[in-house]
Amino acid sequence: MQSILEQLESKRAAARLGGGQKRIDAQHAKGKLTARERLEVLFDEGSFEEWDMFVEHRCADFGMDQNKIPGDGVVTGYGMINGRLAFAFSQDFTVFGGALSEAHAEKICKVMDQAMKVGAPVIGLNDSGGARIQEGVASLGGYADVFQKNVLASGVVPQISMIMGPSAGGAVYSPSMTDFIFMVKDSSYMFVTGPEVVKTVTHEEVTAEELGGAITHTTKSGVADLAFDNDVQALIMLRRFFNYLPLNNREKAPVRPSGDKVDRVDMSLDTLVPENPNKPYDIKELILKTVDDGDFFELQPDYAKNIVIGFARMNGQSVGIVANQPLVLAGCLDIKSSIKAARFVRFCDAFNIPIITFVDVPGFMPGTSQEYGGIIKHGAKLLYAYAEATVPKITVITRKAYGGAYDVMASKHLRGDVNLAWPNAEIAVMGAKGAVEIIFREEKKDPAKLAEREAEYKARFANPFVAGARGFIDDVILPHETRKRICRSLTMLKDKKLENPWRKHGNIPL
Repeated sequence: MQSILEQLESKRAAARLGGGQKRIDAQHAKGKLTARERLEVLFDEGSFEEWDMFVEHRCADFGMDQNKIPGDGVVTGYGMINGRLAFAFSQDFTVFGGALSEAHAEKICKVMDQAMKVGAPVIGLNDSGGARIQEGVASLGGYADVFQKNVLASGVVPQISMIMGPSAGGAVYSPSMTDFIFMVKDSSYMFVTGPEVVKTVTHEEVTAEELGGAITHTTKSGVADLAFDNDVQALIMLRRFFNYLPLNNREKAPVRPSGDKVDRVDMSLDTLVPENPNKPYDIKELILKTVDDGDFFELQPDYAKNIVIGFARMNGQSVGIVANQPLVLAGCLDIKSSIKAARFVRFCDAFNIPIITFVDVPGFMPGTSQEYGGIIKHGAKLLYAYAEATVPKITVITRKAYGGAYDVMASKHLRGDVNLAWPNAEIAVMGAKGAVEIIFREEKKDPAKLAEREAEYKARFANPFVAGARGFIDDVILPHETRKRICRSLTMLKDKKLENPWRKHGNIPL
């Protein structure tokens, strides 16, 4: 028995060593942790249970039969994050550059299957050179198997990708189908074709960082949600982020009791919106002063800044927040912001997280670039997402809600549960100046008359009471009461039940 135990320990030691000490040192020299070190930081101490430590590839071509390493380049298993169950796979760059083989893919699929059975999130720590070339189509088939699992798990359990090294070619499509993508600055990148291929085909000179680095994907493409400075910071923030999510689609959003009083008022909100309707203000100030403990986990903060999305807590309950940002493009909705918010709304709806929407929107962004880019179809994505959502939806109009953008931003007409407005809210087809120039175009030559008409229009429509008279606004509230009214609404809505008509799936305007 002793010899068998020694043999087991020697096999485990070989697996833990991965590609060998030299390659581990090279990983550390780049400022990166190894696959197992990353899992140690991510999971509660001593809680990670590894599966398939002894799996090896089955390739015999190009001398691969003489080159087998236990685990085959990926560490898989499950453990606890802040006391809650999660599954994970961590690719090991020290073993064949983390390249995906048939066996490597089977290990990932196995933990994804188990995660769906028991209802727990899947976290992928990606650090891979792509498909293992020596295996040819078998490795490509492995990728497709993982893609299929991503699709089946979508909306069933949360899926999070942490890109901690290269992710190129087919490897990028698994993360792209997960719910959230985080990256590490200066050490991770994602692209379908690398700089050399780009240079050959299009003659563009571009570095890997410019083409697919963390800054590129968090500011220009919107592919990634956040970028962190190093591996440790990324994993610690991932642990914090995990707290906002339910484990699966059958659970309600998690509740973490807070000492922040439900009926806390903030008198400074009464002066947040400037007297001048064209003057901007920072909607994040409202968010931070309304949510529990001023704690807001913003996503995609550097992309499509005219809309703000992220997670917070109200009376201890996780909520998703969507807010127009008057500081950027006056808070107009455009292509990028519509897509950014629509995907977030759909995630919240899939996982039973109530959605709070703060509205200050003068309309959709005009211009040829927007029209040629398909603003009609892309704007409809946000409309579709809100209309489809059955979770509690609470909307607060802080200032402007004009035109179709009023409808889109979780209006009562899209089954908003509680729709509130501040006293200075303007709910209308368009701003007063533009409206009177159309209605009274024959009086354009008389500025005094036009100014009189504008004042008349403002008095008639530039307030929340016309919408209130029709029941489109449930109440007009004092700004300093915003937190109290939202918390009360969430309590009232906690047992809300609403189902869409049966269908295989809708056809969102992609």
